Amino acid sequence: MAKRRFKNKKVRYVAIAAAITSGAAVATVLLPSANAAEEKTPDEIMAMCHRAAKINGEQRSVSDFDARFGDGFAADTCDFQETNFETFDGPTEKVTVDFPNCEPNATDPAKVTTEWSTAVAQGKGKYTVTQQGAGGGILGFLSGSWQKHKGTLDLTIESATASESEEREVPVGKVLSMEFTPRMQRMTGIWKVHIDAREQGTVTPAQPEVNLEAEEVVEGPSILEGAAGAPGRADGTSKAVLTDC
Repeated sequence: MAKRRFKNKKVRYVAIAAAITSGAAVATVLLPSANAAEEKTPDEIMAMCHRAAKINGEQRSVSDFDARFGDGFAADTCDFQETNFETFDGPTEKVTVDFPNCEPNATDPAKVTTEWSTAVAQGKGKYTVTQQGAGGGILGFLSGSWQKHKGTLDLTIESATASESEEREVPVGKVLSMEFTPRMQRMTGIWKVHIDAREQGTVTPAQPEVNLEAEEVVEGPSILEGAAGAPGRADGTSKAVLTDC
């Protein structure tokens, strides 16, 4: 039967430092080794991002962190840079019970009302979800990038709903059910964590500039605009499926 269309581990580490001069004296700064760079996993980088003094330009307080992360800032800044945005079909789901017309003496099509509703999950990220919790997480910092695209739902909303109610006919000797394939959106990008270089102090060692990157992937449903201010509905394709009794 006809389909119906609803109407919406790469880690980079760069350390830069220079010798600090004071008059005729020269102090040598030792940079972290390449092995030290490789030890930073994406999860560790995202933990540093979560504890950055600024995320996407927004100044933060240490009180914004969950206490288990410690009291200090782990980085000066963390910024998200979008690299790609795409739409695709999500997994197909059976959304109704079976409607059989299998009586031995049946001669006419059976009329049924196929009424269904299903939720499509929102805000699934590669690293953002693991950083959520009592401290607020960092998923909300992606909202600006996410919502600039057409047909997107606020990342803080957990799901969008698709629904349909229609009268259909089930031919003799057949079983009718409905399937729904959501239309999804995927945003990929990079979280860039930065630590400023700091000169040698009287009691503190010199700090080279540090730049770390962790790739991010966030997915959510494509949304159809709601009428008269109503919440948007999940976009996708509904399909009637007929099988033999």
